Amino acid sequence: MEFASELQLSSTDPKPTVAHVVTIRYSDLLNKDMDLTEKLEAGFGPDSLGIIAIAEVPKYKELRYRLLLLASQLAVLPEESKKLLEDPPSKYSFGWSHGKEMLKSGQPDVFKGSFYANPVLDVPTTEKKLIERYPSYCRPNIWPQEQLPELEPAFKVLGQLILEVGMLLAHHCDKYVYSRKPMYEKGKLERMLRDSKCHKGRLLHYFPASCSAEDRTTDMASWCGWHVDHGSLTGLTCALYMKGANETHNPDPQSGLYIRDRSGTVVKAVFGECNIAYQIGEATEIHSGQLFHATPHCVQAAQGEAALGIHRNTFALFMQPQWDEPLNSPEGQEVSSAKCIDILNFGDFTEQRLAMYYSKK
Repeated sequence: MEFASELQLSSTDPKPTVAHVVTIRYSDLLNKDMDLTEKLEAGFGPDSLGIIAIAEVPKYKELRYRLLLLASQLAVLPEESKKLLEDPPSKYSFGWSHGKEMLKSGQPDVFKGSFYANPVLDVPTTEKKLIERYPSYCRPNIWPQEQLPELEPAFKVLGQLILEVGMLLAHHCDKYVYSRKPMYEKGKLERMLRDSKCHKGRLLHYFPASCSAEDRTTDMASWCGWHVDHGSLTGLTCALYMKGANETHNPDPQSGLYIRDRSGTVVKAVFGECNIAYQIGEATEIHSGQLFHATPHCVQAAQGEAALGIHRNTFALFMQPQWDEPLNSPEGQEVSSAKCIDILNFGDFTEQRLAMYYSKK
């Protein structure tokens, strides 16, 4: 994850430019012989927003709704119960995290709470040296077995579905890169994601806005700061807005996911409620020799009178290589740039990124 330069949107600005995310039908994704070149270039290429949505995924609608409802229940558990779910040795990369991530200003981020877990493996490894070196991936999951027992099965089944669909997308990405860079390892992204023990789900609860219309902040990144995902692919659900225990609509047309492309243009990215969106991460940008592009993005909070008492839930699955996977280009060159100086593998790259935006508490 990487902080990008600050961008702002004031209450007097016109409605943001809206970009509808490039969409691929699940049935087309299943067809491994399908030529998706045009879609991949439009969604992931150098001039793109770095995001593609997959439509008509069986069972997804029900599984998404089931898990996102639980985010609100988790957030209102007693503080002593949530404290038991924290894992400081992993830099709060397992279990509950609230107020540990740092904003660009250096202040703790109290606007959202997160619950992290590996949806595939409860215990990625028992090797002590690996656990000590890569705690953000190698420590075990922490589940609220007594406080919210339904969270574990809902989290795992949705996370695994998003991973399975992402693997299908990875197959088509591999075909595209290999056709343009013959030095690229055939099937590399699919192989890395299939073998990895590093996949991480993040269930997010954004707390309600407390300001009125005249108090609207000018900071576009008011719910989640500007950053670039550092993994391979990030599977993302459309947000569920809640008021109390009831579902509601987005109360603010300016709120939501914003993406900045390579030209510096910022747009509000929109995809269907029943679609799974996949964003390119830095690791895939590197592994693809920059054929695919990772983009800075943020979340603008819902604000104004209509947003009072509204909270937002969503889920992201960070699909990532194994901790010892080299970061190299298709030509075999190790990465040595401002992005990751002296970083040779994905695990070390992650630890560097986490150190940038978490407190040492």
